[in-house]
Amino acid sequence: MATRHDADGYEIWVGRSARANDTLSLKLAQPRDLWFHVAGSPGSHVILRRDSGDGPPPRAVVERAAALAAWHSKAREARGKVPVHWCEAADVSKGRGTPAGQVRLRRYEVLRVYPRAGAPSETD
Repeated sequence: MATRHDADGYEIWVGRSARANDTLSLKLAQPRDLWFHVAGSPGSHVILRRDSGDGPPPRAVVERAAALAAWHSKAREARGKVPVHWCEAADVSKGRGTPAGQVRLRRYEVLRVYPRAGAPSETD
């Protein structure tokens, strides 16, 4: 369903299919978790887990999650930086009849990163 990566003590989860993306983004993600997806291309949904008492994660961890979202997408072969949408999971929703893997974002920010792979810590 999803692959887990570690970044400075933070868990990053990467969906492996459209259905897994839905489950990860809409059922497993907590409202304060951060959600990532490459802009304008098919790809994995990525969740950066945050504990309820945590402040914002370090910028390097956010960029790592965005780089994984870019890598696990059709934008993987881009020569430069690619735009990645990111927001709190509370801002991710799904409309009735929307195909698997497609979601709506209430509000989001854009981060430009180079696609970068990472060795997974485990698979679920």
